[in-house]
Amino acid sequence: MVPKGHQFRLTFGVIALLVVAGCEDVVPTVTAPQPEPVQTVETANAYVPPSAASQDLARFYKRVERDLQTRGLLRTDGGGPDTPYEADDLARNFETIAFYSEYPDDIASVGARRTDGQLSRWSGPVRIQPEFGPSVPPEVRNKDREDVSNYSKRLARLTGHPISTVSRNGNFHVFFAGKDDGSYVVGRLKQLVPNIGQSTLDLIANPRPSFDCFVFASATNSAPNVYVRAVALIRAELPDLVRLSCIHEEIAQGLGLPNDSPAARPSIFNDDDEFALLTSHDEHLLKLLYDRRLQPGVSVEDARPVVRNITRELMGL
Repeated sequence: MVPKGHQFRLTFGVIALLVVAGCEDVVPTVTAPQPEPVQTVETANAYVPPSAASQDLARFYKRVERDLQTRGLLRTDGGGPDTPYEADDLARNFETIAFYSEYPDDIASVGARRTDGQLSRWSGPVRIQPEFGPSVPPEVRNKDREDVSNYSKRLARLTGHPISTVSRNGNFHVFFAGKDDGSYVVGRLKQLVPNIGQSTLDLIANPRPSFDCFVFASATNSAPNVYVRAVALIRAELPDLVRLSCIHEEIAQGLGLPNDSPAARPSIFNDDDEFALLTSHDEHLLKLLYDRRLQPGVSVEDARPVVRNITRELMGL
């Protein structure tokens, strides 16, 4: 993905991560040796308060969010009379956002080749699993889980596709992690995506501070247009609204809307940050994406007349 146009919000963001060192107590020689405890996801991410640097970053993001809202950005109304769009607008924006990708080559190559000009989406059920770095407090984890669950239900209704949240065996992992949580996230990514490239891990381990969230979806070589796994990363230091904005955009992008367009309005798939949350326009994009008249792998040229018919139906024409 390409950076958005201001210092804070980037569609292609990467969580700022640093490696956390641990230590072990010395076991007295009089004590019988004990077996090493099994390290599970639950024990590995037990809460550890964020560092001073992480707290400073959280205050910075809060100031920037407040500045964006003061300028009338990060709208949550979904669009209105001031943001009209027509069927032709919707068709044009869908073509740009669904058929082309702003993923860099090193991300697009994780488990699949680039497929610009062809439609990519999920065929099987999408099981979204929230995961948390150790620096995320328990009460915040509960809120994030609720936000992801509510959003997944909305996406399932819109698309007619099986989309749900799970606590294990997910295939779409959404990580909430902070500046202190690098070793945890990198370790989990190596478990989840064994063929993940070093360049991708380097992006995670050494990001720029302006990166706030990120997603990649991967397919297989035999079916490069059918997603089978996705991973989203969202900064734990983000304030509430931008955090929710990342949930909305990154999960929707991971379903098969990987690009942005400066012409899309009202939309979260636009670098201008006018809208924070999924809009009526974006709901139509998701309905288009999972319409059965379109199939994974269809070319933009072959899809164009079908998309035109569907957009007219969606707009009641």
